[in-house]
Amino acid sequence: MNNTLTSAIHSLLKPKSCLILACVFFPRLFGQTADQISVDITFASQAHAVKGKFFQGKPGGSGVTLLLLHGFPGNQQDVLGLGQKLSVGGINVFTFNYSGTHKSEGVFSMTNTLTDIQAAYEYLHHSDILQRFHIDTNRIVLGGYSYGGGMALTYAARHPELQRIISIAGTDHGEFAREYMRNSQMAHTMDSVFDNLKTPDGPINFEGSGLLKKLAANPAPVDLRLSANDLAARDILMVGGWDDTQITIDQFLLPFYRALKKAGASKIRFVAYHTDHSFRNVREELAGQLSDWIQADTMKTAR
Repeated sequence: MNNTLTSAIHSLLKPKSCLILACVFFPRLFGQTADQISVDITFASQAHAVKGKFFQGKPGGSGVTLLLLHGFPGNQQDVLGLGQKLSVGGINVFTFNYSGTHKSEGVFSMTNTLTDIQAAYEYLHHSDILQRFHIDTNRIVLGGYSYGGGMALTYAARHPELQRIISIAGTDHGEFAREYMRNSQMAHTMDSVFDNLKTPDGPINFEGSGLLKKLAANPAPVDLRLSANDLAARDILMVGGWDDTQITIDQFLLPFYRALKKAGASKIRFVAYHTDHSFRNVREELAGQLSDWIQADTMKTAR
């Protein structure tokens, strides 16, 4: 996204309306270092080539693998630098660009994102990939940031084989849709933002504001609070930022957390940092928190 568009967005938004930016991941603001060690990956989703990166954990590690989803539209490197940081600690991290974003073929949509996750999960089970990256298929964790955090939970609600999920400032797209419908200024601004993200000028092959209108018309499939019963038995790590004005703790994270608790959930860990949506000032701490939580299951399994 160009600097002019970014500045225009910030000038239009009131503080409460800044939550809408959680659907838009700005590579300029959250870019990663260029010296990361990763392997370029291409896999098929609906016969389209999807581009990703694999950060391999140290040899002889536990084989635990985090399938980590970008924000929207993400970047072509890493997610908050976590791929690099976690792999140094022995955890495999696999991330990819959604269909229709950046160099991935196809069309971007929420439905296609869910299909992409399924394709990536199946890719991790290919015999040659298992051997190449030393993956333990019993220790695959699904996680995501912002848009990806919400979609990780949405996907997991429909796939009980995924028992451990991480959501970092994850968007509850049901609540996002409600805000879009009740806040006309926000809706107008978001329509403009999404239309400017469309190819050929933007990085996304999709219908722009039409996607938002479809979401507003039928938010139930991606409404996390409605998925609470399906997720209550899972092991979930939720992470938020006290100073996040985009995915706020009070509007997005706590209502979902309380819905999970009401549904009987007992394996939820909720961690909040004094940071904004970028997590820029706490990324080392964030990586350590994720590593400890992921590895805790490995240690329990080993006993």
